[in-house]
Amino acid sequence: MRTYKILILGASYGSLLATKLLLAGHTVKMICLPAEAELFNAEGAIVRMPVKGREGLVEISSRTLPGKLSAGGPESADPADYDLIVLAMQEPQYRSPGVRELLDRVAKSRVPCMSIMNMPPLPYLKRIPGLDANACRDCYTEASVWDSFDPKTLTLCSPDPQAFRPPEEKVNVLQVRLPTNFKSARFDSDAHTAILRQLEADIEAVRFDAGDGKKIELPVKLKVHDSVFVPLAKWAMLIAGNYRCVQKDAMRPIKDAVHSDIAASRAVYEWVVRLCVSLGAGEKDMVPFEKYANAALSLGSPSSAARALAAGAPNIERVDRLVKAIAAQKGMQLDVVDQTVALVDGWLEKNRKKA
Repeated sequence: MRTYKILILGASYGSLLATKLLLAGHTVKMICLPAEAELFNAEGAIVRMPVKGREGLVEISSRTLPGKLSAGGPESADPADYDLIVLAMQEPQYRSPGVRELLDRVAKSRVPCMSIMNMPPLPYLKRIPGLDANACRDCYTEASVWDSFDPKTLTLCSPDPQAFRPPEEKVNVLQVRLPTNFKSARFDSDAHTAILRQLEADIEAVRFDAGDGKKIELPVKLKVHDSVFVPLAKWAMLIAGNYRCVQKDAMRPIKDAVHSDIAASRAVYEWVVRLCVSLGAGEKDMVPFEKYANAALSLGSPSSAARALAAGAPNIERVDRLVKAIAAQKGMQLDVVDQTVALVDGWLEKNRKKA
């Protein structure tokens, strides 16, 4: 089996994907903050996840896995040394000093690059036929950081698993709340796509020793799809749930955003699905509303975007604005989406004034 060297920018969601790759024997380097890097290098990454048929959470420590994990700052990695690069930070973070320069080196290296951001990297939009990506530039915190990328070397992977860092734990601990799959679109090139397919097969084949002598199959797989639209299935979930956690004066859990008025949530969700279909997606690329609404029942806290706004963030990922802008290109509009965008705008304006 060929083992790959993979560079991951970002250590929160990044550590979940990293752990799956390490289980399969690959080498991973994570780019993160100095205190995080020190902890990952000293103690490894710890991921806890629910597994069907087992009580409590299964704990996976990277130090016991066949792959090799290291961590460092943005200046510590040469993108050309890697087979695949994963973008696992929130979109606003890519303009921060050090990260911005690394992202530019990543782009110019032409090493295949898979994003697991909710916000698709701007060049990925150029892979969607008939979409004017340049008209979406103002939806990004700083669009210019994406200018060096060739869309052909970039793909998007929907980060459907829900995970969080328990506040009482060290930052190298990640807990999975909803153990669904990472769903990636293929690359333009067959050779680059072959890397993803190999990783998909390797992750699928792994069985984990949970400490009781039983080898178990772990959830959270990588699934590779031929359609560029599959990762966009996340948009309907984000718009119907995550961004509708944002209220005028407070935040509500995703579960309440979806279930307090299920008919309104369904209408928003199905409108976003229609938008994706108008861009060229097939119905099978999308996730049925019932399946999402059922998953949302287990999401008892506000979305990460809502929590960031409540904590005073001056910038967050604006998938809400992006969906509104793309819909306008297709002559589509929905009041609920406009209201959501206005609420998020209001919080950001307030936060920026405070900052």
